[in-house]
Amino acid sequence: MKKFAVLGFVLLIFCVSAFAQKTKTTAKADPSKAVRETFDRLIEGIEQSDADKVMSVYEKSDKILFFNNNGSATIGWDNMKKTRDSLYAKTKNVDLEITGLRVEMLGAGNAYLTCKWKQSQEYDGKLETASGRMTVVFKQIGKDWKAVHLHTSPDNPPPARPVVPSERDSGVNVN
Repeated sequence: MKKFAVLGFVLLIFCVSAFAQKTKTTAKADPSKAVRETFDRLIEGIEQSDADKVMSVYEKSDKILFFNNNGSATIGWDNMKKTRDSLYAKTKNVDLEITGLRVEMLGAGNAYLTCKWKQSQEYDGKLETASGRMTVVFKQIGKDWKAVHLHTSPDNPPPARPVVPSERDSGVNVN
């Protein structure tokens, strides 16, 4: 009888261990964490003025669309890479502060990230500062999360920037 009890106990331990291992290996990781890690690589690349690292975050597509902080738009990965290479050659001592970061999953393979940012840097020997808001749209491509769209804008646009009066005077301010 003792042999059956010991054998049953060993069998029970084996089954519990196997179930725990299966549960551990089949549990899915939080996809928003992978999106955040991809975004962190983007920020790291900007702070290092590393165009290759920055552009590795984006889908390499001629259709990718960037809405830039200065109000312009850039279409195509190659065009943005050339722009980043040119700008980063003259940029150093970048400090980028991110606040209010939020990741929203849009199904299993799509997400968007929003945040506020404040950046200071030396560009061509002169100190610059700016701040704004950013939205980055991500798509899972294979095992990797890639940014497929970027929209950034200043949080305090200059008064001369054209904005319809009803929007300028609405008093709506979302922080």
